[in-house]
This record gives sequence, C-alpha cells and structure tokens, in this order.
Amino acid sequence: MDGILISSLGSVERSWTKWANLRGIDPAYACRMAHGCRSIETVALLRPDLDPQAENDMIEGMEIADTEGITVLPGVLELLTSLPRDRWTVVTSATEPLARVRLAAGGIPVPERIITADDVTDGKPHPAPYLAGAALLGFEPEECVVFEDAESGSKAGRAAGCTVIATTFSHSIESLSAAHYLVPDLTGIRAEADPDSIGLSFTPLAV
Repeated sequence: MDGILISSLGSVERSWTKWANLRGIDPAYACRMAHGCRSIETVALLRPDLDPQAENDMIEGMEIADTEGITVLPGVLELLTSLPRDRWTVVTSATEPLARVRLAAGGIPVPERIITADDVTDGKPHPAPYLAGAALLGFEPEECVVFEDAESGSKAGRAAGCTVIATTFSHSIESLSAAHYLVPDLTGIRAEADPDSIGLSFTPLAV
C-alpha cells in the first residue's frame, strides 16, 4: 500500500516523530525502522519495556487523524483499472482502519477484503502476509506478483514464493536485493489477460 499505491510518508514520519519524542527515541531512527513493518513489532523493538498494544494504538490514532498530503502514486490507477477486481488485493503492515482511511484519502478503489496487520501473527519480512494474500485470492503464491517498495516487504514476497517487482520510490536499490525486478514506479505497467490460461501477464504500455 504505502510506497506502491499511495504516498503517506508525511503522515508516517510526523506521527512516528511525535511518538518518538514522547518516548525518548531518536525520531530519525524510529521513522527508518517503521517503514514496511507492522507498527506493533516496531514499537516492541524500540521500547520493549512498554505495552506494545497501547503504544501501537497511540501511533495508529495519530496516523488516522493525519491524512494531509496523502497522494496516489504514478501509474497506480491505470494499472488497477486493467486488473479484474477479483485478481488483486492489498497486503499491508498497517491495521485495517488505518489502511482504509489512507486508501480512501488517496482515491484508491479498495478491495472488499484485504490483508492487514490484524490478519497475521507474523509481519513482513515473514512470508505470512503474502501467503495470506495469495490464499485470499485463491491462487498459489508462485502464481502471484507482489509489488513492493520496502526491504522487508520484498523479502516477504520472495520468501512466500511470489514474483516480486520492487519500485525504487522510497528505498535504495541495494536494500531491494530480494526483488526479481526493479522499476522506478508503476508508470506504464498494466495487466493483460492471457487467452490461453486463467492468468494475467504484466506488460509495459510503451517500450
């Protein structure tokens, strides 16, 4: 979701900076640790002495209240328009309330069912989120394509057995070594139905 469909970097960094200052943590370090991972797990790493659920609820409240600057990223709406509604979903480290608020703020047509931090015990880089996403769609993981922008998400998709396409929108190329392919963003990417199978292929709009 974040860094692929929408950019909510401003909201994320403002919220984590506010929480980090309250809890005596270097804000830059907290923001760096928060990207691509479930916030409850990040909290537990940063302040293991605190109640992770209570702290997570605090951060989530800050993020839900802050939708300023959330924007849809290049190529996203064109790609989603080319996809059958039952062939894609969102697999995010955000909670479901936060995910739906952010997707709505970005004008994204949200699938009825998505995989969020609430649906798995182990978050990215564990493969569990993408295994759950494949199961939700009714496909084997190796039949699925994962679009990611973060190191933890790329590792999760690869470990699940999916094909991983990573964008270089927000993370360094070096950190995305688990991805099979790298693209700057989703501009020029669309899906086409394969007439010889039930599958889809992803092709550039222009070469």
